[in-house]
Amino acid sequence: MNGQVQIRRTTLALARAGLTVSDLWVRYYALGGDVSEFEVEAYLGGLLVLPGSERDVLADAMNDLLDGTQVDIRVPRSEQDKPSGTSEDSRRSLGALGSFLFTVDEAERERLDAVTRTQLIDSPTEERFDRYTRQAREYFDVSSSIVALIDDHRMFLKSVLGPVEQNLPREITFCNATIRNAGPLIVEDSREDKRFRANPLVVGEPFIRFYAGYPLRGPGGWTVGTLCVIDQKPRGFSAADERFLRRLARHVEDEIASGSAAP
Repeated sequence: MNGQVQIRRTTLALARAGLTVSDLWVRYYALGGDVSEFEVEAYLGGLLVLPGSERDVLADAMNDLLDGTQVDIRVPRSEQDKPSGTSEDSRRSLGALGSFLFTVDEAERERLDAVTRTQLIDSPTEERFDRYTRQAREYFDVSSSIVALIDDHRMFLKSVLGPVEQNLPREITFCNATIRNAGPLIVEDSREDKRFRANPLVVGEPFIRFYAGYPLRGPGGWTVGTLCVIDQKPRGFSAADERFLRRLARHVEDEIASGSAAP
């Protein structure tokens, strides 16, 4: 085999564990690997074919790095590197990392499936989420903070502090824009932002002027919702603010992962 299963598993494992190719190469080299970090990166990008012996050292290195983590993926050795299932199964197994293989509609269906698998839609409030909305509101000194999930037509508030209405149509929410971002969406003054100044949530209740939202990843790495803070007056947003919001978002993602259903 040419290592396609090994490549997919390794790429997914790196993303899930928050590791880099450099991390993998260091362990691979320590185990006796012979190719350069550049060549490993090219192999994982599908630009280079490696001998089975080198692929196996990489598989061993990846599995070593995963030991002791909560990531349950393991990379097979060459003799086990046999594709199983359909091509559709292979695409889906990549999760959000394979989003470039889907049409826009297909990717949204995968995202909505991930939302369902969180098992949080229409569930009651829980302290494990509320503690992070409290921390967010206190740190930013704003009127509102929420943990929201975005399904096919609405924004469901799993945790909310402040005057934000439950089940708003997703199309008008700032969070609907946030889930399309790889990083945070920051709106320091909505009245000066042409994307949002005519938004009904700006010109009407809750009269949003400041918004900072971080996308939340769920099953398969798909973005299922947001952690965000809202206020009725404009304000700045520093690099330290971004780090704090990102850290809270990662904690919320851990809570989402702990209760999500398997595919």
